Amino acid sequence: MTPLITGANRGIGLRLLQDYAKAGCSPIGTTRTDDPPHIAGVRWEYLDVADPGQQRDLGRKLEGETVDLLICNAGQYLDKHETLPSGYPPAMWAEMFATNVTGVFLTIQTLLPNLERAAAPKIAIISSMMGSQERAPGGSYIYRASKAAVLNLGRNLAQDLKSAGIAVGVYHPGWVRTDMGGQHAQIGVEEAAAGLRARFDALTLETTGCFETWDGHPHPY
Repeated sequence: MTPLITGANRGIGLRLLQDYAKAGCSPIGTTRTDDPPHIAGVRWEYLDVADPGQQRDLGRKLEGETVDLLICNAGQYLDKHETLPSGYPPAMWAEMFATNVTGVFLTIQTLLPNLERAAAPKIAIISSMMGSQERAPGGSYIYRASKAAVLNLGRNLAQDLKSAGIAVGVYHPGWVRTDMGGQHAQIGVEEAAAGLRARFDALTLETTGCFETWDGHPHPY
């Protein structure tokens, strides 16, 4: 199996990449860094998901290859410490939406031909409980809005891609001890990655469009 994971040079993406390599898969990781970690059995490709030119380059490099599982993991959380009276500048909105929403769409669009070559293709979109409209405690407006948008994107793509045999799932990875989640988060990357892999394995056309937590519970929209 060939999984492709965006934003795989650190955090949850890196752990997923390592786990798939250890399981004997042939994972591809994308990164914006020039020196990604060396992992046996892993292929690295350079990609800024928000850059259409780099998306085209990736499509050309992977032309004719099969991607069984696309994990849209790349994301930004830049507004954690912004304040309502004077924060959340327009440029920050544009940058985060370009990565967290448009970048997901562009990646899926780029790799559709590769997914269509697979026997049972799947797309996993890493969103967040912070995108839930039913759980809205305030703050982090850009991140929350972008994760709500990508949840909506995933739900609609699930309907349009079902006829092509491509299942789409949207997932909350948990509050994870990473650079983004911070050291006081609830779970480690090992636990989050193991749970997410189980969710991806369980994803089918019957469950396409799901929004689930890393440990298998349906998440409120």
